[in-house]
Amino acid sequence: MWTRILTVTALGLGVSANAARAACTLPEAPPAASRPAKPPLPAKPACLEAKGGCPGWEAYSYNDAIKAYNEKAAAFRPLAEAYVKALNAYVKASSDYAQCEVKALQPG
Repeated sequence: MWTRILTVTALGLGVSANAARAACTLPEAPPAASRPAKPPLPAKPACLEAKGGCPGWEAYSYNDAIKAYNEKAAAFRPLAEAYVKALNAYVKASSDYAQCEVKALQPG
C-alpha cells in the first residue's frame, strides 16, 4: 500500500523514482594530474660523511642545491595543501552521496 501511495505521489508531482535518485550527486575525485610533484632532495655528496669533509667547492654546491630545494619545497607546500583540501572535499562528497543513497532506499 505504501508503495502505491509513494508512486502515486511521485507521479502526481511529476517526479519518478529515477529522478528522485538523480538527486544524489555523484562525487568527483580531483584529477590525478592535479597532484603536485614533491621536489626531490638533492643527493648528498659522499664527502659529506667522510672524516675530512668536503672540499669547499663541493660543500658550496651542495649548500646551493639545498637552498634551491628549499625554494621548491616552499612553492610545493601551498599546492599540496590545495590538493589535500580537494581530497578532503571528495571524501565529504562521497559520504554525502552514500547517505543520500541510503535515504533514497528507505521507505516513506
